[in-house]
Amino acid sequence: MGEVSQSLTPDAQLFRDVFNASPIGIAVENLDGQPLFVNPAFCSLLGFSEQELQSKHCVQFSPPEDAEKDWALFQQLRAGSIDHYQLEKRYFRRDGSLVWGHLSISLLKSRPSPLVIAMVEEITDKKAAEEALRASEERLRLAQQAARIGTFDWNNRTGVNTWTPELEAMYGLPPGGFGGTQTAFENLVHPDDRAGVIKLVDGAMKSGQPTKGEWRVVWADGSVHWIAGRWQVFMDASGEPSKMIGVNIDVTQSKRAEEAVLELNRTLEAQAALLQSREELLKIFVKNVPAGVAMFDRDMRYLQVSDRWCADYSVDSSQVIGRSHYELLPDVPERWKEMHRRGLDGETLRVEEDPWDREGGTTTWVRWEIRPWRTPGGEVGGILIFAEDITHRKEMEEAISGMSRKLIESQEQERARIGRELHDDIGQRLAVLAVEIDRLKIGPSSVAEMDLRLSEIRQQITATANEVSSISRQLHSPQLEYLGLVAAMKSFCKEFGAQHDVEVEFTHDEIQQVGSSDVSLCLFRILQEGLNNAAKHSRARHFKVNLSHSDNQLHLTVTDHGTGFDAEAALNKGGLGLISMRERVRLVNGTIAVESKLAGGTRIHVRVPLTPVQVCERAVG
Repeated sequence: MGEVSQSLTPDAQLFRDVFNASPIGIAVENLDGQPLFVNPAFCSLLGFSEQELQSKHCVQFSPPEDAEKDWALFQQLRAGSIDHYQLEKRYFRRDGSLVWGHLSISLLKSRPSPLVIAMVEEITDKKAAEEALRASEERLRLAQQAARIGTFDWNNRTGVNTWTPELEAMYGLPPGGFGGTQTAFENLVHPDDRAGVIKLVDGAMKSGQPTKGEWRVVWADGSVHWIAGRWQVFMDASGEPSKMIGVNIDVTQSKRAEEAVLELNRTLEAQAALLQSREELLKIFVKNVPAGVAMFDRDMRYLQVSDRWCADYSVDSSQVIGRSHYELLPDVPERWKEMHRRGLDGETLRVEEDPWDREGGTTTWVRWEIRPWRTPGGEVGGILIFAEDITHRKEMEEAISGMSRKLIESQEQERARIGRELHDDIGQRLAVLAVEIDRLKIGPSSVAEMDLRLSEIRQQITATANEVSSISRQLHSPQLEYLGLVAAMKSFCKEFGAQHDVEVEFTHDEIQQVGSSDVSLCLFRILQEGLNNAAKHSRARHFKVNLSHSDNQLHLTVTDHGTGFDAEAALNKGGLGLISMRERVRLVNGTIAVESKLAGGTRIHVRVPLTPVQVCERAVG
């Protein structure tokens, strides 16, 4: 082992045996940051030999901006202000490429010459997945804007149904005008369609399968509008429905066009006096209908096209009327020719979703129908083709899938975080304990030294147990359940301050009731996320947390005077932390404001409404 053999004698072989067998990259360094020993996994990760890595200083392993962060924490380790830290950073490989690693550093000080143990786990794939998730969230945001759709989120446990402003407008409601319950939604549905919608919802709740439907709604002004809906129910671990997420789109225009065609056909069939002018009336209708419609004769020559058809296909009616469809489009696929023939034979055909390839390599989704039109003598005079672009609707369905993936990815990332904490921090401490216990086998020089070593091991075991307890409380706070929100927040702030060596000042009003358990859990998770983000990024050492009530609302603020950041840019990038906080607050009908500026600190302000019953309970308490 070269230098390390001399530095670690008499227990150098113990380090070699324990660390060489580890699949995690491990390096042993002195307090100057000089590697004394590196295990095979570390050499394999970077592609260097053990001798080459021992000849480098630790800051030479990474790009300057990453090395600077690492070295600043290393100085705190040398000064004794901390005894371990963790960091995600990049490493140079021999071929010049970069890999991401999760670095865990611990100080081994129970020896005459303290040593530093560095453990590195490659997380390049994790970083790539995070970047892909951010890109996916941005595409989801743009798709929702382009499609002009309305979305809803129904929490089946609380009964709260949250609508976006776009969805409220689709139902003729002002912003904030929706009642927030499933019953309020059902009351907006046309009475003749209500039972069918309820049946669809009940079926989705039982099956958990994606569901779609169409129904009418009546606005306050008496006008009737058509809505197309798509939704997905998510089940909990016990198989019970916990949440429904869905989207709606207004299809009134296409429905009115469809109904106009049906009405025209009924009128033409009922009024014999109009039979002679039937073809001319049909041409007038096709020209003015607000949908993509083309009228052909038996030879597939254009008789009339609607303005919508011309706009969709970038043509002028004068360019196509009287000309053969096959002359204009000589490469018409055989399947379309077959459907044209079937229509001319008197058959009506329709497809709800069909991908159409456009010029330039793009693809649009179309709902289409082919139906014959008849002459006064009853013969098939040709066909009508109706085509409705439903690309936005498909984007809406992809948006639901994106939401589903985001929920799953968020859950997996949280599991990975917990796994890393158990593996990197707890596992590292246990590895160090194993080394310390093995060193006892060599035999201390005196009883006093034995007592000292046992005392240090006991302290390390106690610290490890406390860390496991802390991780457990992050997942589930028994104090929140049994003692209430105020006590749970107070305890968390105290533990967080001790764990991160920062000061967390917690103040609160006398609050007896905070509403449902969902409200308590929401505010507690916001506090956890806010403090963790602040401690990780703000570089501040003092934080303020306040829980209060006024104007029939609960208020939670988390404040620091650290480096700050561009809040709007962070939200647009779709960071999971801010999205998670925003979604939690939205599900309890609250609002969240993140105020931050560079070098000016950050303030998170959450407002959650109290119902009249909750206000009464608080006053009585």
